Amino acid sequence: MMSFSIFKLIGKTPLPKLSCIASTKFCNSFSNSTVPETLWNLGKLNHVAIATPDLKASTILYRDILKAEVSEPLDLPEHGVTTVFVNLGNTKLELLYPLGVKSPIQNFLDKNKNGGLHHICIEVDNIDEAVKSIKAKKIRCLSENTKIGAHGKPVMFLHPKDCAGVLVEIEQA
Repeated sequence: MMSFSIFKLIGKTPLPKLSCIASTKFCNSFSNSTVPETLWNLGKLNHVAIATPDLKASTILYRDILKAEVSEPLDLPEHGVTTVFVNLGNTKLELLYPLGVKSPIQNFLDKNKNGGLHHICIEVDNIDEAVKSIKAKKIRCLSENTKIGAHGKPVMFLHPKDCAGVLVEIEQA
């Protein structure tokens, strides 16, 4: 018979030794593993969003001058934006243009006439747990619940005053 330790979910404190009647491979898989300290993790940078006062000119810049792969415009009325994605291989740029009278992008452009960096988007592997944890740490979210973003996945925006002056979007990976 082999013995192995199982760790408590919180703190990785070993419990008393237990007997294992199963195969050595099965027992070793428990003895070599640890319980994660968090229920979610940050992933890769998904995109950098740029607000633009002229979506057509910005699309021409990235597609025709810089020779990037550029998507067709996509209207997202629930977010008040029209988006165009610029594929850079290792990440994307998201060009944002106002859609509708209550567009948050129009508010941004009213303060920044030439446009500019609007937000960054970072993937998370469990957005529900991430939002719960972030709220518990007193980071303000810009909405009560996640919304479906431009990639068809749940997203949440975090207040820039709580994120080193940067509007951060987290997106389900």
